[in-house]
Amino acid sequence: MSTTLDILIENGTILTMDRSLTLLERGFIGISNGAVAHLGSEAPLLPAHRRIDAKGGIIMPGLINAHTHAAMTLFRGLADDLPLMRWLNDYIFPVEQQMDAEFVHAGTMLACAEMIASGTTTFCDMYLFEDTVAKAVKSTGLRCLLGEVLYDFPSPNYGSPENGLRYTQDLIEKWCDDPLISVAVEPHATYTCSPDLLRAAHDLATHANVPMVIHLAETKTEVTDIQKRFGKRPVAYLDDLGLLTPNLIADHCIHITPAEMDRMAAVGVRVAHTPESNMKLASGVAPVHEMRSRQIPVALGTDGCASNNNLDLFTEMGTAAKLPKVFRMDPTLMDAQTVLKMATCDAARVLGMDAIIGSLEVGKQADIIILDTQKPHWVPLYNPYSQIVYSANGADVRHVMVQGKMLLLDGQFQTLDIGKVYTQVAAMSHKVRQWLKQASYAG
Repeated sequence: MSTTLDILIENGTILTMDRSLTLLERGFIGISNGAVAHLGSEAPLLPAHRRIDAKGGIIMPGLINAHTHAAMTLFRGLADDLPLMRWLNDYIFPVEQQMDAEFVHAGTMLACAEMIASGTTTFCDMYLFEDTVAKAVKSTGLRCLLGEVLYDFPSPNYGSPENGLRYTQDLIEKWCDDPLISVAVEPHATYTCSPDLLRAAHDLATHANVPMVIHLAETKTEVTDIQKRFGKRPVAYLDDLGLLTPNLIADHCIHITPAEMDRMAAVGVRVAHTPESNMKLASGVAPVHEMRSRQIPVALGTDGCASNNNLDLFTEMGTAAKLPKVFRMDPTLMDAQTVLKMATCDAARVLGMDAIIGSLEVGKQADIIILDTQKPHWVPLYNPYSQIVYSANGADVRHVMVQGKMLLLDGQFQTLDIGKVYTQVAAMSHKVRQWLKQASYAG
């Protein structure tokens, strides 16, 4: 047994986000070997190699972004104010066909910097060149569940769909023992993947005992298209294919019926909700309250920066709380505690990581953020949950650690060179401009 703690965090209000939503004013957290070793209102008896003064701020679990496309930071502001299908087919897909691993690495590093700076410690990624994404994330110290996006059409990374499945299998085998990087099988959507590809993806996920992630019922166009092609709505279509299972993480789930929600609840499907992206693309308003009332686990995500345009989960929480209120004309829906759970403990459950992260409890991983509350928009502070959801933003994050390792200390990056990241991103954005020019000439 250790005779000293690695880190002691003190002088702050601890929001544990445990099952009882335990709150400790002026609490203490002791960290040893990357995990929480002490948690309470009294100081631990053991000395610590390092002490962090929270200066009266909020100490809480790191936020969990349940759905994003990290490297799409390079498309931020590229094609705003367009319908989803035109946005995808006329801008995103053509540019993505030109990408390479270097491009994705630069965009991922920028995403990691943005997430660290705004308090996200874990995220779920779906994109291309995901082995490169894994290496980039690993270098920053963040935690990630990731998977190569699978399509029916050729990918600039792996080529044919068959190669995509092999690439995913290789990813699973390569990263299976990593403490921070986990792999999922990630077919893009019902409208971009054939029934055979969807079944093969499900079989691979089942055999490897990893999650399967898919965009589902995101737009009315998707629902109409799947009905025309297969005679069923997307949820029933996946159900008939045998894909509606407890290991499925379904992103968006906007256009779903009460009967479909009942079925999703019965089989244990988990959901990632991305309100700001859904609003910007005019995709609709997901029935989050109705899903939660059926005990469907729902997490919060930002989606990619091409459709949001940031990775700040604090502002996402505010939107997630207010959108259903105005849509349903009911101010009681989606209270602050519920929404904060969707970005912490509930998100960990959706990603299958609730045994190790999502709340501050002895034995769990020390994925912790500290918020600076000595700012005008934090004063007065009556209810920390409400203040976080309705007043806070990513700029309030002062310290970030994952597995007990400092990623942000007093607002300064500890694991990446932000100047180098900006230089690489500038070079890649120049390439994007050139690709778009070439595409317009070809059109």
